[in-house]
Amino acid sequence: MNDILCRQLALDYCCSPDDVRDRRNHFSVYRRLDGRRRFNETEKCFFKAAVVNGKILFTGDERIIAQMRERYGDTGGEWFFEVKNLRRIADMLREYGYSIEMVHPFYIAEKTEPVETEELEIRRYYDADIGQFRGDKRFGEAFCFSEDAPDVIGIAALRGGEIVGMAGASCDSPLMWQIGINVEPDARRCGAGKTLVALLKNEILGRGKLPFYGTSVSHIASQRTALAAGFLPAWAELTTVQAVQSA
Repeated sequence: MNDILCRQLALDYCCSPDDVRDRRNHFSVYRRLDGRRRFNETEKCFFKAAVVNGKILFTGDERIIAQMRERYGDTGGEWFFEVKNLRRIADMLREYGYSIEMVHPFYIAEKTEPVETEELEIRRYYDADIGQFRGDKRFGEAFCFSEDAPDVIGIAALRGGEIVGMAGASCDSPLMWQIGINVEPDARRCGAGKTLVALLKNEILGRGKLPFYGTSVSHIASQRTALAAGFLPAWAELTTVQAVQSA
């Protein structure tokens, strides 16, 4: 397994890198450790789980962790996020006023590769320069404008002077930077997304960080972009949110 990924998930799930590498499930009470991924971080992590290396990492409130240990102590990770099991987890969370927020697959890339830009004009933006795109709905996936996970790099593809795609990297942790991508509909079949993600991947790796890419289970086009740009599946993650109280 990738060493940086093991170190990162250890910080995110309050365990050790060796716990990430082995084949046993691990259960820990959550603590806010320095170096954790901070994107979309809430004030309190009641529960989250990651499937990696064929097993499951659990962390959260000691009450739900005790229940998870009893129910899933020897459960393999391969089918953990099937709908029937997600229903069971949702029922357990409901007792404490929480619900499932999302279940996403994540990809990492470990090596740089040559990238053909073909007919695209490429333009780069760094740090404060990215602020000009705040509020621009075209780039809601590329840039998050989060104080906890600041946007650090943007790479745009232009045709005729107009931006047709934008890939952005956010500093989710000191170890790993996350990639987001937006491509205009007319440019989606010409490989602009793959090109931008691959260029951004190379730049992140060149800075000594591990690039990662998250998407929806049902977003096949996004998954294909990740694979075409040199990313491979690495882990899947479930996060939770406090349920909205009805009036």
